[in-house]
Amino acid sequence: MELKNKTTRKPKIVVAQSDYQRLSSLAEAASGHNPEVSEQLLSELDRATIRPDEQVGTDVIRMGSTAEYSTETGEARKVTLVFPGSADISEGKISILTPIGVALLGLTPGQSIDWTARDGRRHRLMVTRVEQGESAQTA
Repeated sequence: MELKNKTTRKPKIVVAQSDYQRLSSLAEAASGHNPEVSEQLLSELDRATIRPDEQVGTDVIRMGSTAEYSTETGEARKVTLVFPGSADISEGKISILTPIGVALLGLTPGQSIDWTARDGRRHRLMVTRVEQGESAQTA
């Protein structure tokens, strides 16, 4: 009767074709030094609906997007999803090669997802807003 182990369905996600290609290569390259997150990213890419860039809505979190979300504790956060070389947590730029970066990919406002931090703790977030950055618009 352990409710903590209850699995919740992951929300449907959409990934732009250009992001899919770059992220697939990145995940493969990272498999040797970051196997857990690499596997998570590949798994998310496998379950995603891949669309041509121009058919991806402006409300979808993609590379370069800034997302606002609330946590299960009610805390609101605003982050930009970036490639590893551009990550800077002090500026709110989180790498796609982190558990939360992978969790955010492809979500839209109103969607929630459970994710596991590197320390093993489970978290839940709900996306409240998405803004497209320049790199997402021109990719």
